[in-house]
Amino acid sequence: MDSISLINRAEQQHHLQEEEIQYLLEDNSSSKLLFAAADRVRKKYVGDAIHLRALIEFTNICANSCFYCGLRCQNCAITRYRLTEEQIYSLAQKAASWGYKTVVLQGGEDAFFTVERLVPLLRRIKELDLAITLSIGERPRADYQAFKEAGADRYLLRIETTDKALYQKYHPGMSFENRLRCLQDLKELGYETGTGVLVGLPGQTFRSLAQDILFFKRFRPDMIGLGPFIPNPHTPLKDAPAPQLLPALKVMAITRLLLPDINIPATTAMEALTPQGRLKALQSGANVIMPNITEGQARENYALYPGKSAAAPAPQNLCQELEQKLHTIGRHIGTGYGGHKHSEFSF
Repeated sequence: MDSISLINRAEQQHHLQEEEIQYLLEDNSSSKLLFAAADRVRKKYVGDAIHLRALIEFTNICANSCFYCGLRCQNCAITRYRLTEEQIYSLAQKAASWGYKTVVLQGGEDAFFTVERLVPLLRRIKELDLAITLSIGERPRADYQAFKEAGADRYLLRIETTDKALYQKYHPGMSFENRLRCLQDLKELGYETGTGVLVGLPGQTFRSLAQDILFFKRFRPDMIGLGPFIPNPHTPLKDAPAPQLLPALKVMAITRLLLPDINIPATTAMEALTPQGRLKALQSGANVIMPNITEGQARENYALYPGKSAAAPAPQNLCQELEQKLHTIGRHIGTGYGGHKHSEFSF
């Protein structure tokens, strides 16, 4: 196999076989060519606008025990919190006043936030002329439907890994099949549906990452979040090998080549590994940034992994700071809602 010919074919035809994806992931000699091709495809299909999503982390309480996550219920090293509905709404108001067109309400799987609590809040936020993304985990289909009817537009639920054995290992008490059920429900209900994986989980192989990418191609999500796994010292995976940015960037670039018109965020985890991590991601296929506008101690206590809060700039004047950084790579902040604009490209 030849990496250059594979990259060229992926750029032109948006198709690769599993073993070809695996080959590109294993071969680091052509990474710059891979990133450049992904950047060209990004420009052709989604343009130079960077879509901003104002991230509100409204609860760090979670019922789950995921081995990689700092919010896991067994972690006693963080202070737990819930924002009130008024606090969440106030942050959404600020987001609108700062020029954001989308808010992302993200939290652990916290049973306190029932349909009865969230539906009135979603309706109020929708009146601010904001697109609403939810990232609150697995719910019954009826909950998803109620949120959609109340104004939620998008939902992010990362599969984390499509290797079922690995998924079950790191998600005790959870069901891989239920995760897939949730994703299918979200698509059927008309959400712009996002998913994604962690890159670098212990036991993960290049083959399983190739299968992850092919899962994306089959499922056809509207957004894919890809980030490096960063070990948290208060989790069972605390002694995992040091994280690396390159594999995550390569998974992102190949994903862009095979699904050219989707939205791909440059994740905070990439910035946590290197100060230029987000810019590198934006030059490797990404077209979305999710600035964290959560305030005070809540910002510090949403401790998914080390360095997360340090990687996120303060909310005030953030759009202006980002605009200056983006200008250095020939990009600009988008002015619309930044939804998935399906191109004429056909899978």
